[in-house]
Amino acid sequence: MYGRRWLVSLLLIPCLAACESAPPHQVVVKGGTIYDGSGNAPFTGDVAIDDDTISAVVSYEESPDGLRGLSEIDAAGKAVSPGFINMLSWANESLLLDGRGESDLVQGVTLVVMGEGWSMGPLNNSMKAEMLEDQGDLEFDVTWTSLGEYLDHLVERGVSPNVASFVGATTVRIHELGYEDRAPTAEELERMQGLVREAMREGAMGLGSSLIYAPAFYADTDELIALASAAGELGGMYISHIRSEGNSVMAALDELITIAREADVAAEVYHLKAAGQENWPKLEEIIRAIEAARAEDLRITADMYTYTAGATGLDAAMPPWVQEGGDQAWIARLEDPAIRRRVANEMRTPTDEWENLYLAAGSPENVLLVGFRNDELKPLTGKTLAEVAEMRGLSPEEAAMDLLVANGADIGTVYFFMSEDNVKKKIALPWMSFGSDAEAMSPEGVFLEFNPHPRAYGTFARLLGRYVREEGVIPLEEAIRKSTSQPAANLGIRGRGSLSPGYFADIVVFDPGTIIDHATFAEPHQLATGVEHVFVNGVHTVREGAHTGALAGRVVRGPGWTED
Repeated sequence: MYGRRWLVSLLLIPCLAACESAPPHQVVVKGGTIYDGSGNAPFTGDVAIDDDTISAVVSYEESPDGLRGLSEIDAAGKAVSPGFINMLSWANESLLLDGRGESDLVQGVTLVVMGEGWSMGPLNNSMKAEMLEDQGDLEFDVTWTSLGEYLDHLVERGVSPNVASFVGATTVRIHELGYEDRAPTAEELERMQGLVREAMREGAMGLGSSLIYAPAFYADTDELIALASAAGELGGMYISHIRSEGNSVMAALDELITIAREADVAAEVYHLKAAGQENWPKLEEIIRAIEAARAEDLRITADMYTYTAGATGLDAAMPPWVQEGGDQAWIARLEDPAIRRRVANEMRTPTDEWENLYLAAGSPENVLLVGFRNDELKPLTGKTLAEVAEMRGLSPEEAAMDLLVANGADIGTVYFFMSEDNVKKKIALPWMSFGSDAEAMSPEGVFLEFNPHPRAYGTFARLLGRYVREEGVIPLEEAIRKSTSQPAANLGIRGRGSLSPGYFADIVVFDPGTIIDHATFAEPHQLATGVEHVFVNGVHTVREGAHTGALAGRVVRGPGWTED
């Protein structure tokens, strides 16, 4: 009996010794300069990952020996931060074709937030048919109905970044009213509120609107208050491409603040700007209005992209009335000579009645055509509206209408209408976050069929490389706070946005001395450089600057989510 105990003891001795010397963590990012997302000064230390979680963060000042891992990444001389949150992403279709989301991931983005007015649910049968019919270069099946089903579908297919979405006020309106220019009946509005509540329970972040576009333009303030209130019942916020960013920007901002106050919700301005040279001085007034609202304890924030040009469609150059009924009705109207004369006149006439980005750009030379559905028109990609008008011997307004008719749908368009000085002022605002307002894609395959705005490939790298390192607009720790913990807090997300034990292991390792964007308007399909490693939910997704092919993204759900 004693002999057996002695033998067991002998066998345990090497085991105990081996256990004591075994590295305690699966992965350790060692010796990096740690920016934890708080905005506080960085420190040198280690970050440990076990499974999908940050299990330890230590400073060498307090623990000189650091941590040990089965796998160790040397981050000496590099910045280590939480993964970046893209507050305005249009990856909703691109991720269905290529789940890697490479243009975002190699910049350090680990969460994309979609839903600027339009969301991928809720859908009815006619909306599904229209989504299939209106596909351009990006083709996909529509196998879902609700927003929650869409988000689950993405993850089931496999995506690299985490995904989240607002429910679109436009989508809810189309679900019940189609493309009609009228107010909903009481019964319709009640159903619309029910759709918002359902989406919130499925995990939506809140309600998103995009009010310069038809049919969203047709919604009045009371309708938006009712829908935002429904989202607020379940903890959601309101986020909006406000009704004007140019001539009527102050009235549009006042509408957002009114909705926040009346619905008792937090509210954010999508891609805050003062568009059009004559409106550039209004940025100071915009800032004062937001800060006055914040002083009233209203939770008003904003996001932006780090460029002086915006991108949307040629629809933003034409009055909303001509677009009522959807694309086909719009195109049909543009074949009527009398309507064409009226549209051309309204395109070139200053107004406060609708948002005319054609005039905000100042000249057709500042209107760049970047995305066509019709293959015969694709050689025009990268040309300005002025160049196409001259080629065809037409006025710019007539050329725009001809292109839309020939394309059979809207045309991707870049408008140059912002001030570089204003971009820097906005970056410095403490309540500002960042979003690409673009797809998440790779520089290959079908994505080469169109020219995206370079913000798709460069928003965050440009912030850190140009505006932090080269121009010193804000310190690096502040830029990281505004890209991580601040948007997470605004969205009500728990467990992300900080390098803290117990948080999900969404981690970026980058070189602050080299990170930079390379995409241009002429050659937009160029990946940013300087990010060396990215972990998403603890999975190594970018290694030595290259995507590993890992698809570890998950749905990040909003405050109203219930498992049922």
